[in-house]
Amino acid sequence: MPVLQRPEAEARAHLLDVHRYEVALDLTHGDEEFTSRTVIHFTAREPGDTFVEIRPATLHAATLDGHPLDPAALDDNRLPLTGLAAGPHELRLDATMRYSRTGEGMHCFTDPADGEDYVYTQLFMDDIQRVFGAFDQPDLKAAFELTVTAPPTWTVLANGRTEQLPDGTWRAAATPRISTYLVAVAAGPWHSVHTEHAGLPFGLHCRRSLAPHLDADVEELFDLTRRCYDRYHEIFEEPYPFDSYDQAFVPEFNAGAMENPGLVTFRDEFVFRSAVTDTERQTRGMVIAHEMAHMWFGDLVTLQWWDDIWLNESFAEYMGYQVLSEATRFRDTWTDFAIARKGWGYDADQRPSTHPVAPAPEDVPDTASALLNFDGISYAKGASALRQLVAWMGEKDFLAGINDHFARHRFGNATLADFLDSLARATDRDVHAWAARWLRTTGVDTLTPTVTEDAGTWHLDVAHTGSRPHRIAVGAYDPDPGHPDRLALRDRFDVDVPADGAPARHTFPKAAPALVVLNDGDLTYAKVRFDAASWETAARALSGLPDPLTRAVVWNAARDLVRDGELAPTAYLEAARAHLPHESELAVVQGVLAFARTQLADRYLPSSPSAPSSPGQPAATTRHTALTTLTALSRDILRRTEGPGHGPEAGLRLTAVRAFIDSATTPEGIQEWLADGVVPGGPTLDHELRWRILTRLATLGAAPLPELHDLIDAELARDQSATGQEGAARCRAALPDPEAKRAAWQALFGTDPGSELSNYLFTATATGFWAAEQQDLLRPYVARYFTEVPTLAVRRGPALAKAAGRWAFPAVLVEEETLRRGEQCLAEGDPTPALRRTLDDQLADLRRALRVRAAAVR
Repeated sequence: MPVLQRPEAEARAHLLDVHRYEVALDLTHGDEEFTSRTVIHFTAREPGDTFVEIRPATLHAATLDGHPLDPAALDDNRLPLTGLAAGPHELRLDATMRYSRTGEGMHCFTDPADGEDYVYTQLFMDDIQRVFGAFDQPDLKAAFELTVTAPPTWTVLANGRTEQLPDGTWRAAATPRISTYLVAVAAGPWHSVHTEHAGLPFGLHCRRSLAPHLDADVEELFDLTRRCYDRYHEIFEEPYPFDSYDQAFVPEFNAGAMENPGLVTFRDEFVFRSAVTDTERQTRGMVIAHEMAHMWFGDLVTLQWWDDIWLNESFAEYMGYQVLSEATRFRDTWTDFAIARKGWGYDADQRPSTHPVAPAPEDVPDTASALLNFDGISYAKGASALRQLVAWMGEKDFLAGINDHFARHRFGNATLADFLDSLARATDRDVHAWAARWLRTTGVDTLTPTVTEDAGTWHLDVAHTGSRPHRIAVGAYDPDPGHPDRLALRDRFDVDVPADGAPARHTFPKAAPALVVLNDGDLTYAKVRFDAASWETAARALSGLPDPLTRAVVWNAARDLVRDGELAPTAYLEAARAHLPHESELAVVQGVLAFARTQLADRYLPSSPSAPSSPGQPAATTRHTALTTLTALSRDILRRTEGPGHGPEAGLRLTAVRAFIDSATTPEGIQEWLADGVVPGGPTLDHELRWRILTRLATLGAAPLPELHDLIDAELARDQSATGQEGAARCRAALPDPEAKRAAWQALFGTDPGSELSNYLFTATATGFWAAEQQDLLRPYVARYFTEVPTLAVRRGPALAKAAGRWAFPAVLVEEETLRRGEQCLAEGDPTPALRRTLDDQLADLRRALRVRAAAVR
């Protein structure tokens, strides 16, 4: 499919002024196709030629100003519009469109729990043409008027308030001027809950089968929405710009959520059907706050072209965490950001595919390249950069610049230069120079302390590897006299680390502290190191640091040291074993366990013992030893949380139960839990925990295959939901059986259109298939993967290409042969852009894992 080139978009924006779309959709033609009729009112500023995008099953008719166009002129997704005269025009398109099963365009889903059908749109970045014809680029904003014909039991949601007309069709209120990618429709027999706040209707919507779970959290969800809404109105001078605020939790959604004006769509895993931790509730709250921020930054003021995607995502990411911490009960959001989100940015920024937060225009020449930049850099690094900007210029001036930006560009489009000009008007600081250092460069800076002392004073020098200036806080800690296993803050002071040249030496009275923490408070984006004495103190007393955000900074530093081959994975595991049983911050426990389980155990440590490097030396620590350590650690937390648990203790216990299951090396214990339906001392097993145990038992081959198949079938009979279907697919693919692997592979890569998996079932099957315990069984599939995945990506499109690159990649086979095959695929297999980027990242992570293993052996 031709992708839109930036010069084409610029030429079309120069030629056209688009006023209004009238769109009529008919969703009553079954679950394969729907009809789409579009009228576009636009003006040509001068005579010229252009095109409109549409990707139909059949284009039945097209007319321009009443004159028929030849449908056969449609070239893939482009219908030429030639010989336009200057002045107003009316384009009509009549087409039949296909539903999607990959979360792109108009996605159709049948709920296995009750057989009900649901459809919803996801039109980002160039998928509106899968639903109706459009001039599909962000700077051709227009008003949209939608009518939808739907089955009689359905409710239709859209960007504006909807009403059902006497003839049964649904009409949505006309939108203000918005970009094409922000149009939204969601239709089905929704379970809906409504309220009103500040004179505005609020709604929550989900599938009927999830109704009890949504109802259980309605008050929390509405409370978060109201609080965030009120906080945004305190800090933004521009009022909420749309006529309603609906939040729909939709099935098989690829992203976390989408900021459609007036109708935010979320993946419906955020309707919790099993027990979750408070940190997971906080994450849901952050996504609510993030998407609401987009109503202003992204929807009211929209990027002009996709090189400025950070203007949308970095801003919403920053505001999501900040507003949630200011307006709700979730006060430690930045700790969660540090331990669970920031590493996403660090990892992406150290791969060959890294790019600036704000790429140069020539680096985003088309929509395909733009789509690749929705990553940890545009989200986590960009939000970190904004947090540093606020620390540097002050929150008051920052918000003044933001409000100036909204006022100047409301319902229009803006660029990075526009944004920086607004900030510059609010401060005497040189924000353009700051942006050149922070937003136009790549890579992660590293800050390294040197601590010396003499004559009753101590000195701090901070070495800087990188290109950015940093304003950081430095924490100095000593043992707490009354509690030797704890640390007390002696002093915290600000340090400016210049972009170039040596920073000034900092001298303080008294002896050197036991621990010096650079970037205490996590206000900048940089890897930090320790002096030798500080690391010795941290390894001994990390859990005794008084502030959870400081502990997160130290754990992040340890993570980076492992990834850079400067700290043995075993040392990280030892620190986790020593300190997590005493850690009170859920986000820290979850983040450290996740890194230890998925990276250390599955990638950085070998699956079997290596030969001793010399006689008398022990073999290197293996994955099995790491898993044993993690199960022992989980038992420690379970013992600590015995008894009736509420709040944080319940979350810690649930986290430990999950970690114990995922790290189990034998079926003993978890098999009994499944049979009894409860963990001794709690919790009772819900659907999520039962499927988690069953997946682990299947992976371990904990029983004869017929018995395991019976267990999977019985569990699916208990849980006939979409999540149950995914759990069964994951378990079946995880079985250590050649026939099970063949069947799973066929499901993933088979070419029969009638049996292609949806995006969620594909991911579930892929994650079950690649089990680190089954490397000998899986090794023959490495060559097949790199041979077959390029064809899959072409056949099934960008969303499945990304899923195949991420989840179906043979990541557990950390071997030179995997690397060789992958590099050959990149060189000779002609992968699509979405697949190429994902494979490039996976191979970079594979090279790092091989380096970490080699460093551990040395």
